[in-house]
Amino acid sequence: MKFGGFLHLNIRCSQSDLPAIEKFYGEVLGLKKGYRPDFKFGGVWLYDGEDPIVHVSARFPEGYVAKTDKHSGSVDHIAFKASGAAEFRKLLKKLGVTFEEQNIPNAGYQVFLHDPVGTKLEFNFLNEAVPDAVPSGTTATTNLVV
Repeated sequence: MKFGGFLHLNIRCSQSDLPAIEKFYGEVLGLKKGYRPDFKFGGVWLYDGEDPIVHVSARFPEGYVAKTDKHSGSVDHIAFKASGAAEFRKLLKKLGVTFEEQNIPNAGYQVFLHDPVGTKLEFNFLNEAVPDAVPSGTTATTNLVV
């Protein structure tokens, strides 16, 4: 078997969370709702062009997902390679999305935020300088051991 790369991520939520998740990923990442097979549970597939990279499955009962900063799962975050750091940072501020940032030498500028059901997302901007961002050597609070 040869690993062929990343296909999609799947987020579980309650049916009532779907509109907020679709709006969030649409506004923040520009993903668009598209074709999804007729599964026996609600959900949406969110596309980047022709690729459905975020699958959302409404398989949790209402209130099951505790929207909190306390992390209790084994997966810490999902990371994306990205470009256009300065524009992305401005968009997050315009949308009022809370985020943290870090700037690690030889790793680059990174942004961390949470989606409406608490999924932590990381965006990596390699070799990009952001004039009004945190200085080189800054580690995001979310990545400190507590």
